[in-house]
Amino acid sequence: MEIFFNMTMSESNSRSASDQNRELLEKYGLNPDEFLSEPSPKTRRRKELQKTGGGNQVSPEKSKPPRETHKLLQVLGGKARRKKLLSPKGMDVRPMMEVVKAAAFGILQAAGGCPASLRSGRWLDLYSGTGSVGIEAISRGCSEVHFVEMDPWVVSDVLRPNLEWTGFLDVSVIHPVRVENFLERAERIIGGPFDYISVTPPYTQVDYGVLMNQISSTSVVGEDTFIVVEYPLRTDMLDSCGSLAKIADRRFGRTHLAIYGPTWAQKKRKSEGL
Repeated sequence: MEIFFNMTMSESNSRSASDQNRELLEKYGLNPDEFLSEPSPKTRRRKELQKTGGGNQVSPEKSKPPRETHKLLQVLGGKARRKKLLSPKGMDVRPMMEVVKAAAFGILQAAGGCPASLRSGRWLDLYSGTGSVGIEAISRGCSEVHFVEMDPWVVSDVLRPNLEWTGFLDVSVIHPVRVENFLERAERIIGGPFDYISVTPPYTQVDYGVLMNQISSTSVVGEDTFIVVEYPLRTDMLDSCGSLAKIADRRFGRTHLAIYGPTWAQKKRKSEGL
């Protein structure tokens, strides 16, 4: 944009050219300091204060303290039973509560017809965090688990060490990407549906309706898949997820647990009064 300035001799006697030019630029809604080589006295004063440390300055962002871990979790059943697992201190990662995890695996084992262990198969652990759920699955009989966790620090300092400590790294695949991106590419990455899927997202960062619809419409879900979903109070979960029916819905304080599975598993639970 070009701005042309005109002034008469009489006008220059009463006011400086700089002042008039500033007024004209301001009428156009423009910042005079962006067009004029000489800043206004107010602007010069502000810049001097910034140089000398005076005035109101935005302090640089404080460096975040290093993240730490502790061993509060443990494997509840199977061949790695009672082994302690690392988890981050603080609330940035929220592992599934042990009472919820115990209930989920109890329901899955009974629904699959093997009360003492899981049916052998593949498990997909979405929003895996510490890996507590997927590790429990391997310990109880799953042959392979895929962990999807986007936080690089959690992967390197929590998830991978937990897999090494339990001896399950060789039967695990870690996908350090967002869950949404993983699901979009699942058909090209994964060969066929999973037998089990766990969904334990940060409560406030997902829309459960959108998420469950995305999961059910991908190749990770088959006709005989079981899906475990942890969700917060006051969240409406549908009675079905694609072709899968809701076979259980439990409440643990403010946490809810929904399990979807094939229709034969639902009939089995009803016939056994579970």
